[in-house]
Amino acid sequence: MKKFFIVFCVIIVLLCGGYVYWRYFFVFAEGVKTGVLNFAVYKGNIFKTYEGKLIQQGFGSQNKGPLQSYEFEFSIKDKKIFDTLEVNSGKVFDLHYIEYHGRIPWRGNTVYIVDSILAMRNN
Repeated sequence: MKKFFIVFCVIIVLLCGGYVYWRYFFVFAEGVKTGVLNFAVYKGNIFKTYEGKLIQQGFGSQNKGPLQSYEFEFSIKDKKIFDTLEVNSGKVFDLHYIEYHGRIPWRGNTVYIVDSILAMRNN
């Protein structure tokens, strides 16, 4: 009975660890978003993170149904990227991002993390 309990506990710990990895550390998707940078800020009560918003072109919805949001809110991976975005608000950016299933407070306020700037041009 003791051996069964130990094996059961190990399986539960492994399952919980696998779920936490899948939810918070597994990269679900990655891609590129293009749009006009609305803002880039450094904010937070306990965990200060770099955040930004990109306004994408377009209006309406391709399919019948509710309108889609053309605002892309994201967190920024490091200070160098933030510094570039902060002084170039209003310009058009191509941003490479990675997406997670869940967010972690010290990583940012969103599941989208911008890790590089691919291109920047005037509007």
